[in-house]
Amino acid sequence: MIRDKDFDGGLTCSLPCSDLSASIRWYENILNFKLLFRLDDMGWCELSTPVAGVTLGFSQVERPEVRGGATLTWGVNDIDSARIALEAQGVPFDGETITIPETVRLATFFDPDGNKHMFYQDLGEH
Repeated sequence: MIRDKDFDGGLTCSLPCSDLSASIRWYENILNFKLLFRLDDMGWCELSTPVAGVTLGFSQVERPEVRGGATLTWGVNDIDSARIALEAQGVPFDGETITIPETVRLATFFDPDGNKHMFYQDLGEH
């Protein structure tokens, strides 16, 4: 069994993309993530996120398969402001923001390759 102390605190979420340069631009310009490194010969790059220890890795492929799989769900302080900022840049959302009273608000959006992401705003008391 692997133990907690065996993990180093990092997490790289790997996503497929059709154009590495376009994905880097989109994630830098829309979500303000920062390019850490790029390996053109491998069609791979990684970007830092505002979440400590979490990076996004992109693998350039001919036809990205984006059905199923995990949805990266990003915590925000104000989901309405975050959504307005992305919609102003043409980012598509899947329906309206959902509210589960006293628990969470959720808004699903997509990158240009169709990778699904979600914003959440915690409404619970901790």
